[in-house]
Amino acid sequence: MALTIPCGKYTVEHARLTDSTFHDVCLGNTEFDDVNLSGARFHNINMSNVVLDDINLSNTKITCANYTGMTIDGILVTDLLKAYQQKS
Repeated sequence: MALTIPCGKYTVEHARLTDSTFHDVCLGNTEFDDVNLSGARFHNINMSNVVLDDINLSNTKITCANYTGMTIDGILVTDLLKAYQQKS
């Protein structure tokens, strides 16, 4: 049975939401801690001003992204991509 959660502020702990679908959902200013997103797919997502810390990004693919101002360990991603392209 499908469940629709009404708008509001929620705390979810020790939950398994595997194979769930989120469509047209605002999670702005939300905190995620100790969350497993392995195998998740994100499409048409606004992640501006997001901070990712202590993240496992192994085998992650990012395509069709706007990297303006994005840094990895303090280095602009656009600069990293330029350096890579110049070296290739």
